[in-house]
Amino acid sequence: MKLSPIPLTLQQLVEALNKADGRIVRFELPTTTLLSPHVHVTEVARIDKKFVDCGGTLRTDSSCRLQIYQADDTEHRITAAKFAQILAKGAGVLSSATLPVEVEVEAPYLSVFPINAQRIEEKQIILSLGMRHTACLAEDVCFPASLQAKTGATCAPGSGCC
Repeated sequence: MKLSPIPLTLQQLVEALNKADGRIVRFELPTTTLLSPHVHVTEVARIDKKFVDCGGTLRTDSSCRLQIYQADDTEHRITAAKFAQILAKGAGVLSSATLPVEVEVEAPYLSVFPINAQRIEEKQIILSLGMRHTACLAEDVCFPASLQAKTGATCAPGSGCC
């Protein structure tokens, strides 16, 4: 199973924004394309998900989701300090600084990306967005070790998994 980079936590994001202070915030898609600099942070949310995986195990997942909107006011720029203030306003809803942070944006379809890295440059802080992937969460139930060893399969038709 290929491991994905670990998303930044809310605490790591706030620390990076505080170091970047008056710099402009930019978002970089997984394709390395930068979103326009005139974005608005329109929502700060805590997302709690309860679900059953394909093996029947009840699971939970929580994250901080930031919705950003590319507006028509092309002169608008959000600074790192302003972004940190917006996150501070959402602290009561989030109730944890250890939540992984993801961004919801239309790019060009409504998509959700984890923030995997940040870099501070002379005039801007760039938040690098990563990819999310699906995976079988019950490989021990769906793919006995002998099948995995023989085939390297992670999801086989007729295995009873999915």
